[in-house]
Amino acid sequence: MKKSDITILVADDDPDYLFQTVFNLEKAGYKTVAVESQAEAESVIARFKPDLAIFDLMMESDDSGFILCYKIKRKYPDVPVILATAVSHETGLSFSIDSDQEKSWIRADRYLEKGIRPEQLDQEVMKLLKL
Repeated sequence: MKKSDITILVADDDPDYLFQTVFNLEKAGYKTVAVESQAEAESVIARFKPDLAIFDLMMESDDSGFILCYKIKRKYPDVPVILATAVSHETGLSFSIDSDQEKSWIRADRYLEKGIRPEQLDQEVMKLLKL
């Protein structure tokens, strides 16, 4: 599969971060679908299967990203999901998906702190899609 054949769903309520992420993914050669809310992401998931999804953790609610991970994995179990957040920077709380217990309730395949460099994000996407 070529990068130009891959569509990534990006959901984030921060328009600057959304723009920057989409810009960097498209510059790396991917197609993107960008949405600014959990509700919009749920609407896209209902009618379209992306090749990969990147969700912000906190949008309409503090757990929007977790809800989206659960919903996309229930409908499309094979779609890799990256959960991108600044929650530890903003709140001091941190979590990971290193243990089986955490993986059982956080349905993401990767957890990334916002501020990730474009080339690092591209590497994570390629790893998850086995490119």
